[in-house]
Amino acid sequence: MYKILVDSCGELSEEMRAGGHFVNIPLILRVDNEEIVDDESFDQKTFLAKVASSSNEPKSACPSPDAYMKWMEGESDHIYIVTLSSKLSGSYASASLGKELYEEEYGDAKKIHVFDSRSASIGESLIGLKIEELEEEGLPFEEIVSQTQDYIEKQHTFFVLETLETLRKSGRLSGLAATIIKALNIKPVMGSTEEGSIQKLGQERGMTRALMKMVRCLMEVTPDPQNRVLAIAHCNCPERAQMVKAQVEKLAHFKKILILDTAGVSSMYANDGGIIMAG
Repeated sequence: MYKILVDSCGELSEEMRAGGHFVNIPLILRVDNEEIVDDESFDQKTFLAKVASSSNEPKSACPSPDAYMKWMEGESDHIYIVTLSSKLSGSYASASLGKELYEEEYGDAKKIHVFDSRSASIGESLIGLKIEELEEEGLPFEEIVSQTQDYIEKQHTFFVLETLETLRKSGRLSGLAATIIKALNIKPVMGSTEEGSIQKLGQERGMTRALMKMVRCLMEVTPDPQNRVLAIAHCNCPERAQMVKAQVEKLAHFKKILILDTAGVSSMYANDGGIIMAG
């Protein structure tokens, strides 16, 4: 038996939840003095309204080692943990410490591995689905770890934001720059680096043009789309996600394309109208 623990920045579809192998480990979101647990109780509409009305930067806190250890218990003898990029969060360090503490207390009867996704959101989701696929094929634990790590190294994540307000509130973007960008309707196209940090890939005037550039960036680094699953996450903009999917399908045939609404942490960073794509 196996379990796949994904911190709550990674979205789980209804199908993934129903299968019994996936568990979301919630992060805690903070808006002003209010704490919001990023679990099944998360209300995206209410959360976005709180963020929009606050002058302060929303923040998140990663799960504790104990939170990860709790789900290492039980009958599963293979435990896989997928976390937010270690360049963006302390979730990987927390999960790694949880693994060490569990093995100190209970020994190494179970096989446990923590993956640094070098990504976020649906990038984590796809990694979890890859692990599930390999487990269902009956491969040995060590081979699953090896093939999943190869998959992570070939994965790419991209995103375009409707608004840069969260970056302005955090101080990563000056108020003047944010005003100019908004006035000119400039939309930066962002992507992950090999190390798991974030880089700017370009920019366009208007959301539609930026999304099309994001799709072109994806195609440039995906030579074998027919063998890969693509995932698109949207923050409160399903029609925009469908538009991106349609544009991708004009250019390539992926094995499967998933569309998911962003959960709490992803909603905090993508903000209302943001689109994330991973493949």
